[in-house]
Amino acid sequence: MNIAKYICHRRPERSFFIKDHQFPVCARCTGFYAGLIAYLITNHFIRHAYDINILMISIILMIPVAIDGFTQYFGPRESTNGLRFITGFIGGIGLIIFLKTILRWILYVL
Repeated sequence: MNIAKYICHRRPERSFFIKDHQFPVCARCTGFYAGLIAYLITNHFIRHAYDINILMISIILMIPVAIDGFTQYFGPRESTNGLRFITGFIGGIGLIIFLKTILRWILYVL
């Protein structure tokens, strides 16, 4: 069973290929996952506080992927796989920081 088809559109023109084999997710999702992993590895060695400032930074980091996705979806322009990957990578870092911050706040309150 290929679970990737439920979490990503996997359109060939928006995906990376290695030796004629398509990645299991599109370029933007590949960037998201790479950003998540890169942050988690880096955060293991370099710690920071999960406060309101880092929450605001996480939201700012997710803005480029939203702009890229919406402007592509509504038609003013067509994004490239490189740009999709970069904005996905930045957005992935923002997403994991956002989730970790909210989770820590919820666990702290409980």
